[in-house]
Amino acid sequence: MTLLRITAVAALITLVSACERPPIETTQNGYRGTAMVDVSNPRAPEAEQGYPAALPPASASGPKAGEVYQNVQVLGDLSVAEFTRLMTAMTAWVSPEAGCNYCHNPANLADDNVYTKVVSRRMIQMTQHVNDSWSDHVGDNGVNCYTCHRGKNVPEYIWFSQGMSAYGNQHFVGWRDGQNMPDVGVGYTSLPSDAYTDFLTATEGNQSIRLASAEAFAGPELGLSIKDAEYTFGLMTNWSQALGVNCTYCHNTRAFQNWEQSTPQRMTAHHGLNMVRDLNANYLVPLGPVYPENRLGEELGDAPKAYCATCHQGVAKPLGGADAVSAYPSLGAASR
Repeated sequence: MTLLRITAVAALITLVSACERPPIETTQNGYRGTAMVDVSNPRAPEAEQGYPAALPPASASGPKAGEVYQNVQVLGDLSVAEFTRLMTAMTAWVSPEAGCNYCHNPANLADDNVYTKVVSRRMIQMTQHVNDSWSDHVGDNGVNCYTCHRGKNVPEYIWFSQGMSAYGNQHFVGWRDGQNMPDVGVGYTSLPSDAYTDFLTATEGNQSIRLASAEAFAGPELGLSIKDAEYTFGLMTNWSQALGVNCTYCHNTRAFQNWEQSTPQRMTAHHGLNMVRDLNANYLVPLGPVYPENRLGEELGDAPKAYCATCHQGVAKPLGGADAVSAYPSLGAASR
């Protein structure tokens, strides 16, 4: 009898572990009857608000970093004082424990044999590109290294392609076709666990996310299947978790496919989707040959990649919408 009770309690815990206990706060943001409400948990821990305090301004006069130091391929037009200030800030953002030596050979700061230095250089260029070319998504506040890293060498929220491990028959359930492997990224559902590779790794030829059709059956019109829908639902579930919002943050539930009845956030999310594709295709995936094996995924040469959670980390605006670039204009559009 005791074993039976223990089993029953364990089953109950499993059943309710993914549920939110009341009260849950809701805010109506659409027409009555459309179920357009934002849902929030007042007990959820608040995301850290704002970036670390900016370092005191440095003089823009004097010799340039590219004239004084060797092998400065980016930011060489900054004064030595401002260059040093930015490097100090980046150290706090990315490697507060290891310090400068995380990216540099202390015996030769110009040495490129430290892979983290090569990666960091490319990440600076990527940050400038985001702030310069993707203001439709990041706005005037922009991003800097801390947006993703939060004081950690490797951002907490990255992803790798699962490849055949998502399909293989090495488990007792046999051939699972990418599904039935509950994963945190898709809300522990049985939706396809790798809901990113076909959507977020290229600027052209990506799988279509659109599924809603004006017809009774989307297949003939859009050439999509129920399996395609499940991949899309997995991606949308991930986005919802990444921003800490529900579907109605972007969509009107009476017409998911209708842009005119959607919220402005849907267009912002659209730009974010294309931004992530751009960053993965042109900055992150090409770094695969630079990383050591322990930094790569299961697939041969698969580099860590970004998705919405990389920056948002559970809130609609990363770090509460804090200004990331005005104190460090060399990372922003104003410097381009």
